[in-house]
Amino acid sequence: MSVIPGTPDPFAQDRGGPAQPLLTVAGLFKHFPVRKAGAGKQVVRAVDGVDFEVLKGETLGIVGESGCGKSTTAKLLMGLIERDAGTLLYDGQPVGARAMPWRAYRRQAQMVFQDSYASLNPRMTVEQSVAFGPRVNGVPGRQAVERARALLARVGLEPHRFAGRYPHEISGGQRQRVNIARALALEPRLVLLDEAVSALDKSVEAQVLNLLLDLKQEFGLTYVFISHDLNVVRFISDRVMVMYLGRVAEIGPSDTVLAAPEHPYTGALLASMPSLDPDARTEVAPLAGDPPNPINPPSGCRFHPRCRLAEPVCAASEPPLDPLGPGHSVACLARQPGSGHGLAPRERIAA
Repeated sequence: MSVIPGTPDPFAQDRGGPAQPLLTVAGLFKHFPVRKAGAGKQVVRAVDGVDFEVLKGETLGIVGESGCGKSTTAKLLMGLIERDAGTLLYDGQPVGARAMPWRAYRRQAQMVFQDSYASLNPRMTVEQSVAFGPRVNGVPGRQAVERARALLARVGLEPHRFAGRYPHEISGGQRQRVNIARALALEPRLVLLDEAVSALDKSVEAQVLNLLLDLKQEFGLTYVFISHDLNVVRFISDRVMVMYLGRVAEIGPSDTVLAAPEHPYTGALLASMPSLDPDARTEVAPLAGDPPNPINPPSGCRFHPRCRLAEPVCAASEPPLDPLGPGHSVACLARQPGSGHGLAPRERIAA
């Protein structure tokens, strides 16, 4: 039985098990040219060689400081900006090739943006916004409207009250629910959420997070969840990927990465989280200095100018993203055998 009127059963497609990658990203690069007098041919290395997988049915959280490349990565995954290099495989098919053109890929991958107001057309009603995607993809008008109304009801917006309203007539939390309904209108398998709850107050944020968890279970979704709030990422994510200056610093199960981080940058991020406990106040800054210039990043490990574990080898050698344990990889010479770092283990840990 279909969950949404006028649509096939969303589980008719193989939504897979957690051991199978739905999206595979390899060697992803995006450099933006600097258009400034006297700058020459300089570029901003926004995404500078990123590799990761998104497993079917999981939520992959992506965290890092502002400017680390999180949102650029999301836009590259959706094809909103063109990648300079790298491959995207969706369910084993290369995205952008004849086997999986972008239009077919976007029917199965949708995105929810941070700015709930700017991402909606102010001239379209809520119902029209949600029904627009199905209509341009060949769903008859009446069925598209039925689907839109069913989804509005599912995200907690009563159609008879909200369907005819315009974006400026509803609150920020309600607009984000509309964006979530619109993202689900084509019955995607993959949903990218770029700071989707960061602009909401805490009570509304909790409601939207619980809604996302319910929808994931009901529709068999896979999420890529981008956020700067580590508490939110800890709550919703199965795995976490930490980015720093356009590269992946650490990736692994959320319980492992957020409880016992191996990369010094991940540890600094966790130490910077505010606490309501007066006995657990941060008295010493966990991280000193500003992020390096992405136009001219440091040699070797990009984190070494700010790292408490830095040694001369860190400036000379670029650390690969090496396995540290089951599903857990870290780009840190202090954690990699034979790297030349004084704290490096003697033997590699069996994955």
